[in-house]
Amino acid sequence: MMFQVLTEREEKNSVAIASNESFGGWTKTFTDPRLFAAIVDHLTFNGTIIETGTEPYRLARAKARQ
Repeated sequence: MMFQVLTEREEKNSVAIASNESFGGWTKTFTDPRLFAAIVDHLTFNGTIIETGTEPYRLARAKARQ
């Protein structure tokens, strides 16, 4: 279903996805290798990937409280 939503949205307008996980870590969520490859392909084709290289805000706050 996720693949279908991304495909239909991609044909009409932009798609923005934010993740704390690298593409390699997405295999935990998308366990089917073919589905994973298709989703990454759709997201990256003619797209822009912005890596901030920063630690997630909530994780930084949790560490600061310890």
